[in-house]
Amino acid sequence: MAVPRLSAAACVLAVALAAPALAKADACGDLKGLKLKDVEITATTAVVPAPTWKSPQQRLYNGVVSAPFCRVEGVIEGGIGFELWLPAPDRWTGRFLGAGVGGDAGIYNYADLARGVERGYASATTDSGHKITEPHWMLDPVKVENYAHRAEHLMTVTGKAITAAYYGKPTAYSYFIGCSGGGRQALKEMQAYPDDYDGIVAGAPGPYMMIQSARFMAIAVEEMRRPAAALTDADWDLVTTRAVSDCDAKDGVVDGVVEQPLACKFDLDALECGKLAGRCLTPAQIAMVRWIYAPLKDSAGKDLDSGLVPGVRTRPGPPSPLLRAMFADGAHRDVNWDAMTFDVTQDLALVRQTMPTLAADQTDLSGFKAAGGKFILYQGWMDPSIGAWQSLDYYGAVRTKMGAQAADSFTRLFLAPGVLHCGGGAGPDLFGGSGRPAPLDDPDHDLLAAIVAWVEQDRAPERIVASKMVDEKLVRTRPLCAWPKVARYNGSGSTDEAANFTCVKA
Repeated sequence: MAVPRLSAAACVLAVALAAPALAKADACGDLKGLKLKDVEITATTAVVPAPTWKSPQQRLYNGVVSAPFCRVEGVIEGGIGFELWLPAPDRWTGRFLGAGVGGDAGIYNYADLARGVERGYASATTDSGHKITEPHWMLDPVKVENYAHRAEHLMTVTGKAITAAYYGKPTAYSYFIGCSGGGRQALKEMQAYPDDYDGIVAGAPGPYMMIQSARFMAIAVEEMRRPAAALTDADWDLVTTRAVSDCDAKDGVVDGVVEQPLACKFDLDALECGKLAGRCLTPAQIAMVRWIYAPLKDSAGKDLDSGLVPGVRTRPGPPSPLLRAMFADGAHRDVNWDAMTFDVTQDLALVRQTMPTLAADQTDLSGFKAAGGKFILYQGWMDPSIGAWQSLDYYGAVRTKMGAQAADSFTRLFLAPGVLHCGGGAGPDLFGGSGRPAPLDDPDHDLLAAIVAWVEQDRAPERIVASKMVDEKLVRTRPLCAWPKVARYNGSGSTDEAANFTCVKA
């Protein structure tokens, strides 16, 4: 069931449509005086790139624009920051684009705003109701709810209202795109507010976010308890290299990418010291890898997830700041919480009790389907941050709940071989995901263009051509096939050209 509409948001669009049209060449500054309930427009700027304009610089999601637009900055309910970028009236396509933000948010997705403006979309993003400079925002239940679902919905209602006032007519079609935390936001929009968007593209969304976080915390604690068994980055490189070596040729092409990791069986024991010259793994490390790859279990021995596919490694670098905050600040309400006391069963139950709306695993999407919505889910097979099991399990659960035929009428899943978290890795990783537009802006190469074609032309995507660029040079294309189909080499022609592959059932 959809979450009830927020009373403050319900009237915003009607107020905007009743306002005088502002769609004229000098209208950007006039938006500053637009009155919307619980909304403060703090700045409006007519941006004229010369020849390009760079967004304010952040650690992620920076954008560059070459087309003129009106930049609107504002705050909703006094604490939810948002930006709306409006293309010049003669370039507006009638479309609206919502852009999600990953991780613990606190910043804006300027990258997809820039992409939207370049394509003639009115484009909006939000900081999800807190700033990146607030390390303990999860202590505030209001900010948790804003992060979980409210901020994106309020941004959408507000953005559409301002767009309607600026152009003098409502949006014709609305789309949302995001990856990681932005993908989870996409799922929440579809599940809780099915009328907000006509088309949604969600990358590596982590519908079972709390289980994934429990898995990461369990691994961190286990490595602290058994330091002799912990693996370095170089050790994990050894594991992933072995998996690729053992399984690469199974798809008929040796290219450093495993097309179907679920069919991969690799010899982990061959890496044991004494069997392998040079760098090797101790028996304790091999046991650690097996434990990490296996499904996460609760205290009763019940599987909580499906485990990791061969070749995936643990998340490199420092842990996400969201990980500890979820358990320390959000669940235990204690910034000094001792992570060594972590218990999978008890702490997972506590997170579910204190922050239930973080879950994005609702499988009854009948409201979104009834509204005519279309949904594309994409996932890198080698993603170390959001395991591919999440997207596979969620997609399968939706098909079970809705029925396969009904689900196929409005959902698609694309799995990207060799691709890491939202991009990167050995496989072709440019196919129009969030923040990563494809080299060609068309429905055959770009997921955003594909969802538009599906919504507006009823052209359902069955394959997307992914590209691999090295030093700004195109070196490989390969089709991503709508799951459960996978790409198979036809047996002739270059293996670096998508035209020489066919989508077949896995």
